[in-house]
Amino acid sequence: MKFINNNKVSLLCAGLLFANSILVSCDSENNNSNTENTTTELSINLDANLQTMESFGASDAWQCNFIGRNWPSDKKNKIADLLFSKELDTDGNPKGIGLSLWRFNLGSGSSEQGDASDIGDEWRRTECFTTDGVTYNMNKQAGQVWFMKAAKERGLEKLLAFTNSAPVYLTQNGKAHATIKEFYNLKDGKMPELADFWATSLDKLKTEQGLTIDYVSPFNEPQYEWDGSGQEGSPATNANIYSFVKVLSPALQAKALESKIIVGEGGSYEPLYKTISGKESRSNQIDYFFGVNSAKNIAALSNVKKTISAHSYWQAWPLTELVYSRQSAATRTQSVAGLSLWSSEYCVLESPGTSELPGGGGPGRDLGMQTALWTARIISTDIAVGGVTSWQWWTAISRGDYKDGLIHIDDGSSNGAGNADYCKNDGYIRDAKTLWALGNFSFFVKPGMVRVQIPSVDNATSVNDVMVTAYKDQATKKLVVVAVNISKSAKAYKLNLAGGALTDNKLTPYITSETLSLKKGTAVDAANFVIPAKSVVTYVGSYK
Repeated sequence: MKFINNNKVSLLCAGLLFANSILVSCDSENNNSNTENTTTELSINLDANLQTMESFGASDAWQCNFIGRNWPSDKKNKIADLLFSKELDTDGNPKGIGLSLWRFNLGSGSSEQGDASDIGDEWRRTECFTTDGVTYNMNKQAGQVWFMKAAKERGLEKLLAFTNSAPVYLTQNGKAHATIKEFYNLKDGKMPELADFWATSLDKLKTEQGLTIDYVSPFNEPQYEWDGSGQEGSPATNANIYSFVKVLSPALQAKALESKIIVGEGGSYEPLYKTISGKESRSNQIDYFFGVNSAKNIAALSNVKKTISAHSYWQAWPLTELVYSRQSAATRTQSVAGLSLWSSEYCVLESPGTSELPGGGGPGRDLGMQTALWTARIISTDIAVGGVTSWQWWTAISRGDYKDGLIHIDDGSSNGAGNADYCKNDGYIRDAKTLWALGNFSFFVKPGMVRVQIPSVDNATSVNDVMVTAYKDQATKKLVVVAVNISKSAKAYKLNLAGGALTDNKLTPYITSETLSLKKGTAVDAANFVIPAKSVVTYVGSYK
């Protein structure tokens, strides 16, 4: 994530799904909104397969190390339940959002440097497992390790390790932020040592902590210069990335690690599909890494995942740009056979005005529905227009007064602070509606489910109305439909299912609104159901 200001909040992100018109019912909600008189047909074709979904995730940067290490056990377990639980309570309501991917920030060592790191906020510094590449201390990053274990205990499917900088003992300037422009902040000739750091850290996490890292993402937002004091980071050219992947691939294999390397993590979608002026060497990443005619094609490496990732920032507003950027990324991605697209980070950085977000932009936390709907629209557009197979929020937990958390923590008397001791050892837990809106996707749309076509919905033109996506589990014959109603009116629908018949013609809704948080509703008749205004609703049924 590109650091915007000095409010010492944890910005950036990752969350999820999309797009057009459909179904739901909740009596208490319907009483509070106007329902349009017309009933719209919602056509879903089970035989028209689109992308296979892989995961929904979030990251541990940077709050989890202090919280996982210092907070009372009952509170950090409560946070873990909210993020990872796949269980239902006695009333059938999800206990958490059931994330299927967790992003672990592999540290660079700025924490051990203290103020000498030049990173002003100690909550944005990271520990490193080694200070010299020889001796490793796997008790470092203990809080983050705790959250990884808590996630796996609750059934998390995948772990991803990413980093913002090489370890400080390997960087040119001895810092975890850059002072050079464009090129990766690494001493000459040190790529083999950097690869050994990655391979050894992952191997020790597996053998000493019982944690298998499924994916490795060594570069983050390489288009930015990262030459300030806000957080760790480094630019990197496509050539830097290519050279390191060629070294990292055999290093992982030498330790019998099955982790798959993922490239991209572009600061927005643009550098995936076009040339950015002034950043030509960090542009057109799809063609560079996976183009059929590219001399730098890395697809043949067996432990490189044929996926390109980007962050959903900056091109989320205006809505015309939201749609155009996803269409452009999808077109370029689909031009390469077998290539998938991930949205691997998002939180609110844009400033679209108060009609869209409380306060008009990212600053000022919002636990309510307005930011949740903003996020759900981006998730839906990324999935339905961009065709992404994984959607990931930035920092799962925020201690700042900013719209960058699924869960917010505070001291009970303010909305967030920059003081280093603020909530370092304890605090209050606030679940945001954004958490539950993401849960409308992540709890129900599980890895391996296939998105299917909704011919009656034009997702690209529905971004200010009702957006709908549908998914099937071919093994269990489960149907999941996620509707995002941005509008101020409830909308009535009639389901027309092709390629199968809905069991009992019923769907069970799970509603997130200003008053409900992924609440199970009474089963609705698929021939006549209503999606409440300003809500995200997941409909679950079975087909035969």
